[in-house]
Amino acid sequence: MSEGAAGTDATETGNAPAKSSLPAGDRTELAAARLRLLAEARRRIAIYQPTLSDDIYGSPAELAELRRLATSGRGAEIRLILHAPADALREGHRLVALAQRLPSMVLVRVPLEELDLAYASSYLLTDQGGYLFQPDARRADGRASLADRAAQAPLMQHFNDVWERSARATAWQPLDL
Repeated sequence: MSEGAAGTDATETGNAPAKSSLPAGDRTELAAARLRLLAEARRRIAIYQPTLSDDIYGSPAELAELRRLATSGRGAEIRLILHAPADALREGHRLVALAQRLPSMVLVRVPLEELDLAYASSYLLTDQGGYLFQPDARRADGRASLADRAAQAPLMQHFNDVWERSARATAWQPLDL
């Protein structure tokens, strides 16, 4: 369902036309869009994901891109909002290990307010203006674009608002033994 995600072409800037929308109508397309957005990001991403299953941000390719982002140098930051980070820890999600190894680069928070915990959508936002939005995180359809800051803006505002109202996810903190 990528119909609402049409991007602008680059003819106005003198570059060759480029279609920035990405297909995101099934699990395979969602995974490809996620990977492409992660690869296009330079230093910062924001992820709102109510629950974290193994097929989301758990593939070797996605983890490699997340690791690249987290270690990209000054200004690198991965912000992640999860409703139940303890579930991902208990299920051994691979992203947990990365967050524990790089806790100052991979920041995880948990919403506290009922309104935020009832939010059922998920999204990935990149520093390049890209986004992947799923209206219902449990369903395999959404819309995505490599660069559409106008469509990304309300999602980034929502993310920042929830981030400010959320608490640090202590379940993922590394143990200092």
